[in-house]
Amino acid sequence: MEIPLLRDFAFAEPWYLLGLLALPFLAFAKGRKGPAPAVAFSPLQLLVSLGSVARSRFGRFVAALFYLGFIAAILGLARPQKINAYENQTASGIEITLTVDVSYSMSIEDFWIGKRNVDRLEAARHVITQFVAGRTSDRVGLVIFSGRPHAVAPLTLDHEWIQNTINTELRFRDVNELEQGTAIGTAVAASAKRLMNREAKSRIVVLITDGVQTSPGLTPVEAAKLASTLGIKVYTIAIGTEGTHYVPLARSQMEQTFDLKTLQEIAQVTGAKSYLARDTDALERIFADIDQLEKTEIVTQRIVEAKDYFSWCIAAALAFVTLGLGFNATLLRGIP
Repeated sequence: MEIPLLRDFAFAEPWYLLGLLALPFLAFAKGRKGPAPAVAFSPLQLLVSLGSVARSRFGRFVAALFYLGFIAAILGLARPQKINAYENQTASGIEITLTVDVSYSMSIEDFWIGKRNVDRLEAARHVITQFVAGRTSDRVGLVIFSGRPHAVAPLTLDHEWIQNTINTELRFRDVNELEQGTAIGTAVAASAKRLMNREAKSRIVVLITDGVQTSPGLTPVEAAKLASTLGIKVYTIAIGTEGTHYVPLARSQMEQTFDLKTLQEIAQVTGAKSYLARDTDALERIFADIDQLEKTEIVTQRIVEAKDYFSWCIAAALAFVTLGLGFNATLLRGIP
C-alpha cells in the first residue's frame, strides 16, 4: 500500500492501520467522568489545604503524548518502507556493426530531410541515429570507409556514446583525412573481424554505400563468403539516385553507378537482404525492416529493494509514552 504524498514509500502490513480506528474511542473514554470519590470529607475547608487546582491544559498535553505514542506504534506495526524498484535488463544477444561509406560521392545532395536538401551522408547519419536509439539492448559499433576502412567505435551498449560518435565521425570534415576510393570488400572484412570472436546469438553488418568497388584488394563477394563462414549476416544498402550529379567535395560532375548485383550477392551469401534507398523515407523504411528482422527476446528482471522504517516509529512511540509517564510521575504526580 503506497503512502499518500510520500513518493516511493509504502506500508508492508497496512491492515494494522485499522488499529487507528480505536483512537476516537480511547479519547472518548479518557474524557468521561469517573465514579464518585470513595472518601467523603465533611468539612470542606480541609480540601483547600490539599494544594492548587489541577492544571487541566497540561494534563491534555500529556494525554496527547500517549495518543501520539499509540499512533506511532500502529504505524510501526504497519511497517513503513522506502521502495527502490528498478529493472535489470540483459543484452538482447544481437551485435551490430554499422559500416558506412564516407567517400567523396556521399557529399552529393540528392536527399531531403523535411524541406531541407541534404547530402547522402547526412541522410544516413539522421536515419542511423534513430535506428540506434531504438536498439537499446544491442551492442553497436561503427566502421567508416572510403579507400580503406577505419574502425571508429567498438561494439558497446553505451548508446549515448555511440550516437555521439556517429554524429562526430559521419561528417565530411573527417573525410579529407581518409584515402579516397571505395573499398567495399575490405570494409566488410574489417567489420566481420570485429564480430568474429563475439559470443552473441546474432551478429550482423549493415553496409551503406553509394558506389562500386574501386580500390584494390579483397573483393566484396570474397569478404561476404568469409563473413558467412563466421555466421555473420551482411545487410547491404545502396544509397542515392541515378543520373549525373555534382560532387561538392570533388568539385566535379559524376555519373552515378550502382553495383546492385554485387550488393545483392553479398546479402544472399550471408543470409541477409539487399536494399536500394533513393530518398530518406525509403532509407527509414529499410532500417525499420532490418529492425523487425533482427529481433530477439530480451530478458528483463525486476528488482525491488525495500528499506524498513518501523524501528523509527517504535522508537517514537516509546519516546512519547516515556515522556507521558515521566510527566505523570513528576509534574502531575498526585499527592493524597
